[in-house]
Amino acid sequence: MINEKNVQLGKVRSAIRELFEYGKKRKAEIGEDNVYDFSIGNPSVPAPKCVNDALVEIIQTYDPVFLHGYTSAQGDYSVRKVLADYINERFSTSLNADCLYLTCGAAASLTICLNALVNDGDEVITFSPYFPEYRVFAENAGAKFIVVAGEAGTFKINFAAFEKVLSKRTKAVIINSPNNPSGVVYGEDEIIKLSEILKKYSEKFGNPIYLIADEPYRELVFDKEVKVPFAMNYYTHTLVCYSYSKSLSLPGERIGYIAVNNQMTEFEDVYAGVCGAGRALGFICAPNLFQQLIKKAYNVTSDIAVYKNNRDLLYGALTEYGYEVVKPDGAFYMFVKALEKDANAFCERAKKYELLLVPGDSFGCEGYVRVSYCVSPDMIKKSLSSFKALIESYNA
Repeated sequence: MINEKNVQLGKVRSAIRELFEYGKKRKAEIGEDNVYDFSIGNPSVPAPKCVNDALVEIIQTYDPVFLHGYTSAQGDYSVRKVLADYINERFSTSLNADCLYLTCGAAASLTICLNALVNDGDEVITFSPYFPEYRVFAENAGAKFIVVAGEAGTFKINFAAFEKVLSKRTKAVIINSPNNPSGVVYGEDEIIKLSEILKKYSEKFGNPIYLIADEPYRELVFDKEVKVPFAMNYYTHTLVCYSYSKSLSLPGERIGYIAVNNQMTEFEDVYAGVCGAGRALGFICAPNLFQQLIKKAYNVTSDIAVYKNNRDLLYGALTEYGYEVVKPDGAFYMFVKALEKDANAFCERAKKYELLLVPGDSFGCEGYVRVSYCVSPDMIKKSLSSFKALIESYNA
């Protein structure tokens, strides 16, 4: 008999992907401009011009045998060194090339980290709302997945609830800031408190609890006063998972990295575990063409002003209409309270107005929906009458 768990994962797509596929069919039926698809986090801002220019230069000038060939399993040394130097300059760390492992995007980074750290029966904790695949990745690595509900109305970390679930089996904690799906950013005070708790319980249990910081949206913050703390500066046993999918608008190219803090105890074993997990999972040698690209574009970001304008437009309209919205500080998602207890029923009703919204149940948070506003400003403007009609249908 084949692996039944994976059969089920293959047969039942995530709610996000199901809605995305529904949207494609619906657009074919009534026209793309008539469907307001807020389902998926696919950047609507093109990659910076320098990215395309660099790709052309690389293809035209690099030795094709090198460019389309294998690199070292953990990635080209020169690329890893450039990235380590940049992280050190930006965040005052002391990483070197052998602290980084280049990956096929953040999903590969997370999967590798979890498989490197987890033994069967270990526990992995995260905070809701959370990216749904965390559960898939953690359970596939052999962990028990534990969710701590975020504080009501703000989705900040509920530290009292967090401390109650920590145990000797706790191996890792995953944080995602800016957060998908809420757009919430954990401030410095929160990261400091989280770090203090992790230190306290690591000492109590006699084993380090690792912090996995999932950071594909690090660059996507919209207001100058909002800062995203670099978790590695606050907690020694930190691994950072980064992806260029959002910052460079390259989600289809699958390029990112894992950075392992070389100040942690047993660093060499942890990094070896990352390399070994990459080997066991088949995630070695990320695409060399895009390794060479990020060597040239590591400090560039797409024009996120578009996302800020989208946020302000949508947030302003929805709150004016009477929706309860958690104002996002970053990423390109908005978490909106459903107008009835069952968010799935609310999303089905929204379809009547051609609004495609993702139920919060998928993110471990019932009663809310995710709105991905990485879409054209024109689509948002056209959709507002549908959002208004939807809320009016509940008030009729």
